[in-house]
Amino acid sequence: MTENAESKYSLDIDAESLKLLFGMYDSSITKIETELSVDITDRDGRLNIYGAEKDVKRATRLIIDLIESSKVEKKIDRQKLEYGISLAREDNQDMLVELDKDVICRTIQGKPIKPKTAGQKNYTDSIRDNMITFGYGPAGTGKTYLAIAMAVTAFKAEEVGRIILTRPAIEAGEKLGFLPGDLQSKVDPYLRPLYDALYQIMGADSFQKNMEKGLIEVAPLAYMRGRTLDNSYIILDEAQNTTPGQMKMFLTRIGFCSKAVITGDLTQKDLGGNTVSGLEEALKVLKNVEGIGFAALDSRDVVRHPLVMKIVQAYENYEKRNKKENNARQNRRKHNN
Repeated sequence: MTENAESKYSLDIDAESLKLLFGMYDSSITKIETELSVDITDRDGRLNIYGAEKDVKRATRLIIDLIESSKVEKKIDRQKLEYGISLAREDNQDMLVELDKDVICRTIQGKPIKPKTAGQKNYTDSIRDNMITFGYGPAGTGKTYLAIAMAVTAFKAEEVGRIILTRPAIEAGEKLGFLPGDLQSKVDPYLRPLYDALYQIMGADSFQKNMEKGLIEVAPLAYMRGRTLDNSYIILDEAQNTTPGQMKMFLTRIGFCSKAVITGDLTQKDLGGNTVSGLEEALKVLKNVEGIGFAALDSRDVVRHPLVMKIVQAYENYEKRNKKENNARQNRRKHNN
């Protein structure tokens, strides 16, 4: 039988799993049918899948993996469904099972935190395996949140003695000196995303107690100068807004028994003029240094609303077209000269 020959596969599925699989108004099962070019019918708990052999195999494996996943989380969310379909097209369904196994920790409400895409899995594995990891990619790919989850897990396991989270306080559109309040209230808005993630993972009470003890520190990057950070889990967020000097300063603060994660999005630099990004330079300078890991994420790793993924993809396509057009113009000028 060829891969394009008509095929059928049947699965017996319990009522609760069927409900989760079909989704509201059958939206999930309809999406699987449309995206994987199959027809699916339900006859009293027996799911029949029709189509070309290769498509039936992909759809069957995807459905089995989604049902297995739903037994833990009691749901099949839109993000997992869409990512599962993309993996099915690549014949890489095993990744969906691997992602479900890799629970980093749980939020204060008990919700599991784990990588949701192959790119995120590569990122968290790099953090585990290296003393320093650079995680870079567009907004919504979980760079900061996963890094903080890894830091909290290491802190609770007493692998490190403290957590240090830092960001460059870039004056994007406003001068710090003109903002109301003391220095802390001026820089707090820049650090708010870090506070929010810590609250969600640790709980407000635990976070406050450890802050008061000095075991968790959230501070602007400028506060790192002159320090040696031993036995610490250090996260530098929004690293695309560092200068090369600031990046070098940060990297040379890292002491013994410490781990560092540097995150950033090179498409969202707020540096003025033609200032080179410290993150961009570090990716070139350190690419062959042993003990440093690099994890590049892209639009496929966006785990926010599906529209965010489309926005990121649209910008990526726009920038690629511009780059191609610019290269073509430069080549024409060289030819004319």
